[in-house]
Amino acid sequence: MRLSTYFLPTLKETPAEAQIASHRLMLRAGMIRQSASGIYTWLPLGLRVLKKIERIVREEQDAAGAQELLMPTIQSAELWRESGRYDAYGKEMLRITDRHEREMLYGPTNEELITQIFRDNVKSYRELPKALYQIQWKFRDEVRPRFGVMRGREFLMKDCYSFAVDYEGAKRSYGAMFNAYLKTFKRMGLTAVPMAADSGCHRRQPVA
Repeated sequence: MRLSTYFLPTLKETPAEAQIASHRLMLRAGMIRQSASGIYTWLPLGLRVLKKIERIVREEQDAAGAQELLMPTIQSAELWRESGRYDAYGKEMLRITDRHEREMLYGPTNEELITQIFRDNVKSYRELPKALYQIQWKFRDEVRPRFGVMRGREFLMKDCYSFAVDYEGAKRSYGAMFNAYLKTFKRMGLTAVPMAADSGCHRRQPVA
């Protein structure tokens, strides 16, 4: 692909809505364009970068023993009611109704669905431990989407779910993911700073 024919719409001026350096640079370099509040189109250059990040993440997840799957973006409201999170999640969840008046939602995360898949298909403790991950688009209707792709409403997220027989097994799974993240950031030339944090349902791990 020649640069003369490459779709690379750069900007000379920084858009007023770009508050942080990464957002300004991505817009000016022709990597992304805002389609709606907190929702971006990834242009060819930005998509190439995104795909390279995906590849690094995928390679380190595979090396850590996790197996990739892909769950749907649309989920049943009944599954979330079973966990008690349908009403508790709040306005960040995009709720929809299909043509048959069934209540659905655009998944902000996948704990409910992966748990259903696990309980319906794993029949013995001998099949454990298991770590399953995906790289998939998510949607959360943030009150104030800002900072470009750092806090968007639609975003590409890598989420991994581990299942173990006991606490020691869970700790080993956690350790494997901890090391995988350190290696992932190192390969991208980033210095990771591990921090203690709440593991609540609203946490996310965006690919970019």
